Amino acid sequence: MRGEKRCKVKGAAWICREPFRCGKRSFLCVMAKPIHTGPGWEKKAAENRKKYRQFLQRADRNKVLKQLPALHEEAFEKIDCLACANCCKNYSPRFKTPDIKRISRHLGMRESVFIESYLRVDEEGDFVARQTPCPFLGADNYCSIYEQRPSDCRRFPYTDEDVLVKRTELTLKNSSFCPITYYVLEKLLDKAT
Repeated sequence: MRGEKRCKVKGAAWICREPFRCGKRSFLCVMAKPIHTGPGWEKKAAENRKKYRQFLQRADRNKVLKQLPALHEEAFEKIDCLACANCCKNYSPRFKTPDIKRISRHLGMRESVFIESYLRVDEEGDFVARQTPCPFLGADNYCSIYEQRPSDCRRFPYTDEDVLVKRTELTLKNSSFCPITYYVLEKLLDKAT
């Protein structure tokens, strides 16, 4: 658009719209309220945890649910999961029975051998990956079983589902390590004010 400038500090994804003085540099950066997902976003997510909780508990769920598909798409356009992979590096999805059947068949293994080789039972009684990072995560952050991945992986980070508002604690946990969850929550807060 005319009159817009790319922010030299925040990067090419930031398009300026209104005057804003950058705290780190002394040039004029013009932008709408930024949602920063570069270095340091985790600190801001931790600082805003209480705000997120209050918002999720008080928000009109139907209104939030209507906004989620567009915010989900916008977040995935701006944030490259392959540059992050925090979910695969630090946490494990649940491996449900259909996941175990599908993945073990894909790998040409018996289900019992797959379970013994890759999974353990967690404190909630669910099958989860035996190790972190996920044994199927490559050095390039690509998943070696992507087309067969567990349903929890397919759905993560739940930013286009009612899980975002129904399971507050899960959403808060996800916002601490997933920049997409953080981005969507920040946008929801911004729209609410």
